[in-house]
Formats: sequence, structure tokens, C-alpha cells
Amino acid sequence: MQADHQQSHYLAHVLRYAEGTELLVFNGRDGEWRAVVEKITKKGVSLRATNRERPQSPPSDLIYCFAPLKVGRLDYMIQKAVEMGAGTLIPVITQHVQNHRLQIDKLKANAVEAAEQCGILSLPEVRQPMKLDALLVEWDPERALIFCDEAAEGDDPLPALSKLTREKLGLIIGPEGGFSAAEREMLRAAAFVTPIPLGPRILRADTAAVAAMAVLQAVAGDWKS
Repeated sequence: MQADHQQSHYLAHVLRYAEGTELLVFNGRDGEWRAVVEKITKKGVSLRATNRERPQSPPSDLIYCFAPLKVGRLDYMIQKAVEMGAGTLIPVITQHVQNHRLQIDKLKANAVEAAEQCGILSLPEVRQPMKLDALLVEWDPERALIFCDEAAEGDDPLPALSKLTREKLGLIIGPEGGFSAAEREMLRAAAFVTPIPLGPRILRADTAAVAAMAVLQAVAGDWKS
């Protein structure tokens, strides 16, 4: 198999792999394979698969919706969302969103890198940005949408999450400035939305993403025994 230009550069010039070096590869379809660097030329790096190490795992069903942040924080949030088990990533345009110039290819590359680093074999899907009202109109009513609401009563998210009856889950995180009053009202009006608090402290959006993913996975997601 032939590595693409970016992969070839990374293998040959960043990792400085030599011909004969073994590594693990995956494509999101056929599981994880042990391979060997067969040839390095100016055209790229050729690999030869030897044996399969792990079968292909099914993709995660968790949908993660987020208001795009500034670039550095957005990169971090994408990586952590993938590490925490997001199978689909949807940028959501809200009133207070900070980043209107999204580079979807960069988001996809970031998601792939996170999957590589953590041994996740199913590549997450990164969708095109959509406005909040359109997201709610198109949302599957059989899928619960967990809304991290900084104005929610109390500090404990567990009571609300423990009452979830829908097996399919989604999570939405707002921008640094939070959701507007109209957006909060729109979210709370949807029957499939479950608002939750995230403790007594005000969290940055990227921190809230990790906290929310952790508690959701533990209570109702794939951490639950």
C-alpha cells in the first residue's frame, strides 16, 4: 500500500522511519494491521501489511455538537471529543460563536490524529457547520440531546442524566459567551433536549466539553457497565 503525501512526509522526515521498520496502520474499515516500511522514495513511502492485530471496531454512535471556538482551543476540543468517544462532530453556529471561518479539512485531520494517538480504529465523521435552529429541526427525536446549560438549577448533572430513557445520545456545548436567552429557550422547548448543570464553577467551553463527555459516558454512555 502507498502512504499519501502527508503520511509519507511524517513517516520519512518526522519519525525518520527506515525501510524495514514495523508500525501499526488502520483505515477505519479493515481493523488494525501490523505493517512494514517496504520502500522509501521521492514519490513516497510504500508499506506492506503483514497481519491483522485487531478487528474493526464499530463506530461510536455519540454525536457531539459544538460552537466553534478560537483556533487553539478548537483544536484541543476536537482532539478531546474524539478521545472521549464522539463518533460524529457537528459544528453549530450560534449567536455568540467566535470562529466563523472553519476549515473542515483541518478539523478532520485533527480528528484523525486524535484517533491515531489513542488507538481508535473508527474514524469520526466531521459534518459541515449548521445553525442551531436547523440542527434542532433536523434532529432525530429518538435521540436525546444533552444541553450543558450554565443557567441550569443546581450543580449535579447526575439526576437528569440518570432519567434518560433514549439509548441514542448527543451532546451540545455552547460558545465561550454562552447561549443567548433565545437559544436557551429554543433548546429547552425541544422534547428531546435534557438540560444539565456542570458543577458549581463556570467552565471554559473546551473544559466543559471534556467534563460533559466524561459524566455522560460514565452515566449513560459506553463507560457504563
